Amino acid sequence: MTGRVAVITGGAGVLGHAASQRLLAAGGTVCIPYLVPAEVEHLRAVIAPDLLPRLHAEQVDVTDETAFNDFVGRVLEQYGRVDVLVNIIGGFAPGDLASTTLTEWRRMMDLNLTSVAIACRGVLPAMTKARHGRIVNVTSRAALTPSAGAIAYTVSKAAVVALTQVLALEVRAHGITVNAVAPSTMDTPGNRAAMPNSNRADWVSTDAVAAVIAFLASEDAGAVTGAVVPA
Repeated sequence: MTGRVAVITGGAGVLGHAASQRLLAAGGTVCIPYLVPAEVEHLRAVIAPDLLPRLHAEQVDVTDETAFNDFVGRVLEQYGRVDVLVNIIGGFAPGDLASTTLTEWRRMMDLNLTSVAIACRGVLPAMTKARHGRIVNVTSRAALTPSAGAIAYTVSKAAVVALTQVLALEVRAHGITVNAVAPSTMDTPGNRAAMPNSNRADWVSTDAVAAVIAFLASEDAGAVTGAVVPA
């Protein structure tokens, strides 16, 4: 990862913290578009001081294509390259189809699917020109083994799987790999608060998920594309 530049959407969130710190520790530069200033300030506070010069963060709405493309342009102007894109940004909403409003349906699609499409579109010109790139999307085990109760979330994450697999075919000839990680319930403070009585034995740590992301973003994963890796 030394010398490589990664854009991580959602890089200031809980999983984003783990992924950002792994790529920074491996010698990369991490560029984060964020919305909540407190999250990125917390990230800066926990990162080792010697790594901070390689953390670049700007307040950008990833669901706004113009804003995101401008962000990528500034990254390219400053660093000259984008080697890795990790799409972590997303959200969850419960509800069956009858109770899910169209507004909530569209919010889930924007957060979980449209953000991925916008981010991929934003970095593809630079990766295609370089004939090299790694794209890692975060979907969910719910997309692979659906259950009732969160239809908009599940459908949006299933669409991320389809996007990953089709895009991998589209860009393979340009030296770009596209893969996805599908975590089960992650052990985060938010999930612990939302499900206080759940059995956490099968929950996965954010660091374990970040390790899978880091591998798929690495040079060692050059022969892997179109994969959806459960965690």
